[in-house]
Amino acid sequence: MLPDYAEFHEAAGLDWYSLDPNLRALLDRHLPDPDERSLAEEHVGRFGALVGQVIAPRAEETDKHGPVLRRYDRWGETVDEVVHHPNWTKNKADLVRNGFVSLEALAGRPVPGVVTASVSYLVSQAETAIYCGLGMTSGAADIVERYAPAAARDDLLGRLRNLDPDQAWEGGMFLTERQGGSDVGANTTRAVQDGDEWLLSGEKHFCSNVDAEVFIVLARPDGAPAGSRGLATYIVPRILPDGRANGFRIKRLKPKLGTVGVPTGEVSLDGARAWLAGGAGALDARDVTDAARDGRGINRMMEMVNGSRFGVALMGLGIHRRSFLEAAIYAARRSQFGNRIDSYPLVRETLVDMLVDLEAGMAATYECASAARGAQDPESGRLVRRILVPLAKMRCTRMALWAASTGLEVLGGNGYMEDWPMARQLRDAQCHTIWEGAENILCIDVRRAMRGEQAHLALLARVEQALETGSGHKVLAGALDTVAASLRDTRVAISYLEGAPDDMALLHGRRFAELLADTVEGALLVEEAAWALDRDGDARKAAVARRFVGRRLATPELRGITDPDRSVLDLFEPLVRYGSIDESDLAA
Repeated sequence: MLPDYAEFHEAAGLDWYSLDPNLRALLDRHLPDPDERSLAEEHVGRFGALVGQVIAPRAEETDKHGPVLRRYDRWGETVDEVVHHPNWTKNKADLVRNGFVSLEALAGRPVPGVVTASVSYLVSQAETAIYCGLGMTSGAADIVERYAPAAARDDLLGRLRNLDPDQAWEGGMFLTERQGGSDVGANTTRAVQDGDEWLLSGEKHFCSNVDAEVFIVLARPDGAPAGSRGLATYIVPRILPDGRANGFRIKRLKPKLGTVGVPTGEVSLDGARAWLAGGAGALDARDVTDAARDGRGINRMMEMVNGSRFGVALMGLGIHRRSFLEAAIYAARRSQFGNRIDSYPLVRETLVDMLVDLEAGMAATYECASAARGAQDPESGRLVRRILVPLAKMRCTRMALWAASTGLEVLGGNGYMEDWPMARQLRDAQCHTIWEGAENILCIDVRRAMRGEQAHLALLARVEQALETGSGHKVLAGALDTVAASLRDTRVAISYLEGAPDDMALLHGRRFAELLADTVEGALLVEEAAWALDRDGDARKAAVARRFVGRRLATPELRGITDPDRSVLDLFEPLVRYGSIDESDLAA
């Protein structure tokens, strides 16, 4: 069991990997190969200390001293330079040097998705703003690797995946325009072919990591049809080989509520030179023209967006975890009315439920990270990830906002103060419910995955597999029955929505997405609980699964007021400090 949280002053300064047994258990479960688990221990363990002890304290300073746009030099020449606090630069350098952008380059071997996800989860606990910039760098590198012309690919990849902070480039993504927002089909940025290259002109309204060196940009080639199918994806360097700005002007930096450290700006493109992200290999001029108008440009961009959505889910988990940790430490150290406040029933229930919902979100998100490895076939894994990524992003970012608000309240008036760590968590958490698709857009995307690819069939099959794995343990019988009933409800809901009028199906999109997310998370928690019982005889995860299922999937009589369950009171210490629980303690 972890030490008493009263031994700590705050989360910053601690080793966040050693304080997270649930993270280590997830790595154990998803990486049964000893060699891969050893790889995870080396790299995730290193990041736990680096992020908690070095990155996090600096992040408190960078949030208070955000980037500034220096428009002119002393000669009056336009420079459009973004000036950062030194701690921002130091943090980025440390993360690049330790392989955050390209862990495979540092490890010299393929790295499982759950390892890179774990590193991102830890970094997000310190500051999601810095993950924003470096996470988009990884996404840009993936697009370059798959779709950049051969003549430019190796040089760009060498820069974007470089482990030397002085040589490394960063990436960004420009989708939205003032008139478009979520409706990218309304975009008007124009692309004109110029031999093997293109010239882009237009304005982009939300450009995060705006001082990066390479951007992935949506634009409409001349002659392409209206709507999203007429868009193409381009790779745009910010600086030309001769050092001049590439038709690129930062109009202003946005005055954001949160994620202050990463600069988000409005950008004008005026004849910016670009390469088409149109497929591997050299293309002649005619091939380039055809590829730009093949109707797949939006799909190429969405590959980066979907990867970014998964990253935003991890950001939500990071904020959720940090909020819990700060609240648990404060509640252990703070005395009111003669007692530690974590001895009071309502505070105990609050902390337990913060942790239960965090572990549910981690179960779903880590399933996204390992879906392809654990599926019966690659296509099933792809389909599970296709529908579960928007669900995880929706759930984890919403719960992070709740956890930040709840954690702030545990700290009371101090939580509302900017010289304590919770105010920033709340400000940053609100960003992630919006970034890469607000909840309405995600619900529509879940519906699109169901109607266009029947992705829900693979996900429901995965739920059935989890329930089968979780069977055989008496202590899980009630939770299993409840999740199974929810699965039946989900199938009935799907049948109804398939025959409902379009407007009614859309109206119920959020309710259905919530039902599906609850069912999936409940099933995965039951599966994790069975795994822990089989391996260690430990019923702690069973207590977590039972609490989640009872709150999310059951309909208790009188809102649970007459429920005799005392688990959040009697099992508080082993739940929040990750101690072992005997099955007999859950027999009732």
